[in-house]
Amino acid sequence: MKTSGLLALAMAGASLVFAVDLQEPAQTPVLNQQTRQGCFKSVGNMTQVFSGTKTSSGYCFNLCKKKYNAFALQGSACYCGMLYPPDDDLVDDDKCNWPCPAYPKEACGALKTYYSVFNTGLELAPDSYKPEESSTTAAPSSTKAAESTAAEESAAPTGSQDAATTSEAPSEEKKSGPNVAAIAAGVVVGVVVVAAIGGGAIFFVRRRRNAEIEEEHRRNAAVNAFINGSKPPGSSGSISMTDSRLDPVMAHRRLSDGSIADNQDYSRRILRVTNA
Repeated sequence: MKTSGLLALAMAGASLVFAVDLQEPAQTPVLNQQTRQGCFKSVGNMTQVFSGTKTSSGYCFNLCKKKYNAFALQGSACYCGMLYPPDDDLVDDDKCNWPCPAYPKEACGALKTYYSVFNTGLELAPDSYKPEESSTTAAPSSTKAAESTAAEESAAPTGSQDAATTSEAPSEEKKSGPNVAAIAAGVVVGVVVVAAIGGGAIFFVRRRRNAEIEEEHRRNAAVNAFINGSKPPGSSGSISMTDSRLDPVMAHRRLSDGSIADNQDYSRRILRVTNA
């Protein structure tokens, strides 16, 4: 019994010595790679994302690397976050001496006390969590992820607003369309009216000028007729037709020689019957 008890104590001591060397020194962050950042006595504002026998630095890294800047291990639990734990909570590496369930050769913090913290390589120099500013400036564990999600969600309304603005522009153009058409129609009607007035004025001037020319021709014809000794056409003294019953000699004879009997018709020849 004593021998077996001593053997168990020796094995426990050996395992304790082995456990002290589990937490390796901190590393310089590398883009898109996990790097150790030390042992901390708090997890800051990180949130737990997994707990089970699969817990190891590699498994937790795969869970956190796409959205978070840091992750931490404690026993079988895995935590993700945007910020490191507070700087004042950094302790010696030998404090993190609990073997990871899935890979016992590395430390997963210490039960209920310490956390092994890593950088995911998403951001090489994330800020440290400050508890006194947690209510005002410090963000919760999923702040940046929530901000990116909110930004993506807000992008949709922006696109819809742009679409609404674009759809409003044609509607405004449609509203202004009838006004433009009315203006164009008014211009066309105005041009037609002006053209009609101009055409009427030209027609009136030409007609008046033609009437003046005709009147001038009549006057010239009357003057020429007067100069040539003839009466103007249509005068009351002209004889347009010759009566065959009239005596041409008597018709053109001046009847001023001698007395003229009132009851005698001198314009016709008088047939008289005589005894031969």
